[in-house]
Parts: sequence; structure tokens; C-alpha cells
Amino acid sequence: MQELLVSTNNENKKILLVENGKLIEKYEETPEQERIEGDIFLGVVENVLPGMQAAFVDIGKDKNTFIHIRDVIPKVSEETGNKNENFAKYNIKDYLKTSMPILVQIKKDSTNKKGARISTHLSMPGRFTVLMPNEKFITISQKIDDEKERARLKNILKENLPKDYGAIIRTSAVNKSKEDIIKDIEKTIKKYEKIKEEYNKAKQRANLKPKLLYKSEGILDRILTDLIDQDLQRICVDNEKVYDDIKKRLKEERKDIKLELTQNILNMYDIKNQLEELENRKIWLKCGGFITIDKTEALTAIDVNSGKFTGKKDLEQTIFIVNKEATIEIARQLRLRDIGGIIIIDYIDMQDKENEEKIIELFKENLKKDRSKTQIVGFSKLNLLEMTRKHMCSND
Repeated sequence: MQELLVSTNNENKKILLVENGKLIEKYEETPEQERIEGDIFLGVVENVLPGMQAAFVDIGKDKNTFIHIRDVIPKVSEETGNKNENFAKYNIKDYLKTSMPILVQIKKDSTNKKGARISTHLSMPGRFTVLMPNEKFITISQKIDDEKERARLKNILKENLPKDYGAIIRTSAVNKSKEDIIKDIEKTIKKYEKIKEEYNKAKQRANLKPKLLYKSEGILDRILTDLIDQDLQRICVDNEKVYDDIKKRLKEERKDIKLELTQNILNMYDIKNQLEELENRKIWLKCGGFITIDKTEALTAIDVNSGKFTGKKDLEQTIFIVNKEATIEIARQLRLRDIGGIIIIDYIDMQDKENEEKIIELFKENLKKDRSKTQIVGFSKLNLLEMTRKHMCSND
């Protein structure tokens, strides 16, 4: 059974997703922690950098934001966007000029060292789809594997999506009626049209200034959007205002999910101890082996060790058993700690290439439970498994 627990203390929220009493996702939302990822701004181009095929854009924050040519030119591929495009054939100065107004969305929040990363490729999340104005592609979540359902959903969008929009079909759309999906599309389009109208008004003003046009949902609202059409069965909160807000949301979405006002949420299912374990660098495996997780600015390194486990059979089989158990735990920890970006896993070296393939397949299978987008690149020449994962909500 999946439950969402929301503990509020002085407006600081702990948002915990629990499955059969076991913590599987954890997020925190605090008033002072300003997240602008997903927000849409009227930005003003500060300076254009032809040598970098990029520009700095003022959105009214302390630091200017950064935009690359890949996020300015139209997407050329349904599968890879502009990732593999030859940028040398473009010139950023043909697209952006100093003091020019530009409609942009924050794709990656700023850090202590860098300003936010922005794009002109907007995405407007709805309940069943993510609409992409001025795009031409319709893509489907890879987690939807039923071919008949994929075809049905794609046809609904092809027949009902305005020609100036692309879309991503979310997993929550599975088995939903055509009417519900169309209603969701229309609601999201209205939201975008208001943004576009405000942008057009603001850029005509004599005193052109950056302006926030759309504030994306907070973490709790985003998680509710993702989960209310999945397997969520109960929501427990300890704050009356949060309770009322969620109750209103469930009524609007016509969702019959049990909602309870409960005190001492962190005492449920031994949550406090489960949260404390997340601070540990070392995670023990049942077999006696362990993994360590170390985050750096560039990547996250995960090391697999045999620890106390010596096995009873040959060395290769012993190594394979530890690596298998580590794979299941790593997939769980990536989701639980919301680890994003480049991830390098140093497994215990396997001589049998077939065992390496089995590990990759096991990893893929366990990552299906992860709501975030993941990509396994494979084992490198140094026998390190390379992968990427997109953050769900956290700021890095």
C-alpha cells in the first residue's frame, strides 16, 4: 500500500512516500529555499557570446541565467531533441540580440557558483500530459509498455492537440478516458495562453524589465500531480491548512483517496529511524556486503564492496551475489535520496560478461519503479557502470 505522509513544522514540510511501511521517497519544502525550476519568465538578453554559442539573460534575479544554442533552436529529433545536433552550422547572433525580450523557462536552478540554466523550449505539465508549445513531436513515457495503449494515447493527442503544440504523454494517462485527457489538454493550453498574453503585453512596455510570468507548482503539488492517478491509497497530514488544500485538490480532481489529519506522523512506521539512515554514507546489504555513496559537484560515485560476505561457492559466483544485491539497493537509494546527474557505479569486477549483462537487466527492472527519468549507458572500459538520473524535486 502506498501512502503519502506530510509533516509540517513552521511551514517546513517533510513529504514522504511510503510503501508497505517502508520509506521510498523523501522531499523537503522550506519557505527560504527558493526553487525556480519550471518557472517561466520574460527575460532580457544581457550579452551574447558567439564563441560559446550561448548568451546570458537577465530574469530579475541576483545572477544572470545562461542559455545555449541547443535551447534556442527548434528541436530536430523526437527522441534526442537537439542533443546530437551540429551546432557549428548555427550562429547564436541570428537568434538573440542584446536587450531583446525572450520567453524562457528555468530548466536547472542556480547554484552558489552558477546562474540558472534556461530554455526557450517550454513545458507545461498537466495531469495526463506535458504540453510543449511550438513543438511538433508527441512522445510517450517509456514506462508505458503496452503497445495498444501507447497507440490509443498517441491517436487521442494526434486528433485533439492543436498543430502548434507537441506533448509528452505521462504514465498517469494509462487507461484514462479520451474525454478526461482532452479536458486536461484544454486546461493546460488555457494556462499557457495566459502566460503568452502577459508576455506580449509586458514586452511592449517602454520600460522593458524582466518579469515572472508563471510560478511552477511547489514540491507537494507536483508530487500530488504525479501520484493521484497512480497507486496512492492514503494521505496523512498533521496540519489543518495542508489538509484543507489537499482536500480541495482531491475534490477538484474527483479522486477518492483516503485523507487523514494525523498527529506524530514521524512516529509512524519508525520513520524517524528510516530518515536517520539516509544520512549514512555506508549502506549494509543483507548478504554482508555494503555500498558507499559519495557525492561530488560533478557526479555521484557509488562503490560496491564484498564486506563480510565470503560466499560458499567459486569467487565469480560470490561476486555476482554481492553485485546483484547491491544493484537492487542502489536503485532504491537513487530514488530515496533523489540522486541526480551523472552516476558512476564501481561494481566488484566480474570476469563473466554474461553476468555484467544480467546486472544491467536487473538494474533496468528495478529502475522501472523510479518515477524519474533514468538512462543506463553501460559498463566503461574501466568496468564502471555509467548512468544518469534526473532529479525529481531537489535543488542541487
